[in-house]
Amino acid sequence: MTFSAIPLISPPFLMGNNLNAWSEALAGLTISWFPLGLVIIAAIPLVFIALYALTYGVYGERKISAFMQDRLGPMEVGKWGILQTLADILKLLQKEDIVPTAADKFLFVIGPGILFVGSFLAFAVLPFGPAFIGADLNVGLFYAIGIVALEVVGILAAGWGSNNKWSLYGAVRSVAQIVSYEIPAAIALLCGAMMAGTLSMQQISVLQSGPYGFAHFFLFQSPIAWLPFLIYFIASLAETNRAPFDIPEAESELVAGYFTEYSGMKFAVIFLAEYGSMFMVSAIISIVFLGGWNSPLPNIGALALYDWTTGPVWGAFWIVSKGFFFIFVQMWLRWTLPRLRVDQLMYLCWKVLTPFAFVAFVLTAIWEIYVP
Repeated sequence: MTFSAIPLISPPFLMGNNLNAWSEALAGLTISWFPLGLVIIAAIPLVFIALYALTYGVYGERKISAFMQDRLGPMEVGKWGILQTLADILKLLQKEDIVPTAADKFLFVIGPGILFVGSFLAFAVLPFGPAFIGADLNVGLFYAIGIVALEVVGILAAGWGSNNKWSLYGAVRSVAQIVSYEIPAAIALLCGAMMAGTLSMQQISVLQSGPYGFAHFFLFQSPIAWLPFLIYFIASLAETNRAPFDIPEAESELVAGYFTEYSGMKFAVIFLAEYGSMFMVSAIISIVFLGGWNSPLPNIGALALYDWTTGPVWGAFWIVSKGFFFIFVQMWLRWTLPRLRVDQLMYLCWKVLTPFAFVAFVLTAIWEIYVP
């Protein structure tokens, strides 16, 4: 057994002073012929999704929902119910993997897998800090928008493969909703791309760095940026099937929507994909409009807050914190707004968000061309 690229693991690697320093060092780490570094790079987002979904995702949503409804939430398993999610995982692992007799078994089985793959692959271009990114593609933003759309295939496979009318209704609703809302979402993100002049998510973050902290963020660089920011946030709720756009799984109408027939680990994988998508859209809006891994704290005279809170570890902290903030808002809205009807949902997309997205696109172009 031979080790190569070990010299790269040195103080510069640990400090990560250079852009993508950690990623490049890991990419060169091999054991004999085995690309251990690339496996680690791929495993980091997977471990992050699992840990975040089990803690802040499931347990956090239960507690936040309980607080907003003046109740306690999970309290029995562990201190403050902190082990409730672990108990649920053990329960799901032990449940029988049931496939309905009349289901299309192939589509029924691959549906949850496609859902999770579509959510997970988008993390490849997500910069977790100045020193780490899976793949710094020059079309990273375009890739993220496109790969997340793969979830439509998984949802349709799950709904159609279940051979259940409620599942099929939920799947068709979801496909119509996601495909529709991708249009204003993509146009809104193009406004941010115009401001940056690049589609690389790492470079978009770099262009929003500076000693004045939040003042360098695109959201505060242009008075027009608030419009695409709000449009994308609303559209992202629809793309992740979160309230008030959760009609694909409307329990009062469709039992549970496209995953009605799923149980055990297939059910768990569907929800893991949903929480992964929630963080991904939250991270995208943070990167495009709110500086990504950059610190929002400015240098104030001798008080160098920006300099003190900048670096690879701080970068990971800021991008995760901003993402978690938007996830909290998504949870908040779930218990604040009533579910929209199908006609209201489509009206909002085609007659409100899409026209305003085009207006924002034109105004952003004018601003970038004529305002120095």
